[in-house]
Amino acid sequence: MPESLEAGWFIVGGAGFIGSHFTDRLLTTPGVERVTLYDNFTSGQHWHFAHHASDPRLQVVEADVRDLDELTAAMAGHDVVIHLASNPDIAAAITNPDIDFELGTLLTRCVVEAMRRAGVPRILYASGSGVYGDLGEHAADEDHGPMEPVSTYGASKLAGEALIASYGHMFGTRGCVFRFGNVVGPRQTHGVGFDFVRKLMADPTQLEILGDGEQSKSYIHVSDVIDAVLTAHGAVDAPFAAFNVATGDYITVTEIAEIAVEALGLDPSSVDFRYTGGRSGWKGDVPVMRIATDKIRSLGWVCRRGTRDALKDALDALVVDATRQPPA
Repeated sequence: MPESLEAGWFIVGGAGFIGSHFTDRLLTTPGVERVTLYDNFTSGQHWHFAHHASDPRLQVVEADVRDLDELTAAMAGHDVVIHLASNPDIAAAITNPDIDFELGTLLTRCVVEAMRRAGVPRILYASGSGVYGDLGEHAADEDHGPMEPVSTYGASKLAGEALIASYGHMFGTRGCVFRFGNVVGPRQTHGVGFDFVRKLMADPTQLEILGDGEQSKSYIHVSDVIDAVLTAHGAVDAPFAAFNVATGDYITVTEIAEIAVEALGLDPSSVDFRYTGGRSGWKGDVPVMRIATDKIRSLGWVCRRGTRDALKDALDALVVDATRQPPA
């Protein structure tokens, strides 16, 4: 990772889970003089960054990404954009097919256009492994093709990548996109482990598990994600580059349920796991996801926590946060 960073950082969706951890890292890294969080607070939380309230380098703008004039004005004068804003509920498209266009593709178009207008040269984009579609046990590398997303969420991420690439070649911006595994950690606001803890807190005697419980994926700690993003940022200066970011090991949904039971201190024999059945948890879910990470590792990035340790840390923190965080 670079020892010093650019002065001005603009985080779109900065009040969310991942954005708050980027804020923590940036405000403790030499060279950073300004961090602006731009968020509409539909899922972001003020308590995520409250511990930095007295830092004069932090600015918070509460506004909608789709307000292009407001976004452009707020972005002016920054050096790097971290774009994290998107629909956080992947399954929501089943009943609202427009959601991933409105809160995905359109947001990214606004971000890159605001960059062009404001003269910001660099973007780091949170894409996702869903761009690859359902490949089973095949570990996709960044050059895999053709891309065939099986969800509108994956399609919106792929469209966002295409917009960043095209703006880079047409207008001189530079972008890195990161196809993450499932990101977990303290302050997490959604995800299967999050849902399990909340369900068990409401009823510790039973737990509904979508699908057959055999779905198997990588879950990566947010601190490793930030290390990967900043490593690539310091090493790559092309108009466009894509990187897979994951642990390289995997866990089933049933095993996540067992970790959630442990995090809450429950007796495993007292919790009835109730499976809804089927290979996938919902239509558009990819039950088995494997992505190769040789490219990001070749830059010197090292994943410091495996999937199980990352999830255990995330769910332990969620239990603590649930007892002390203020209402949303």
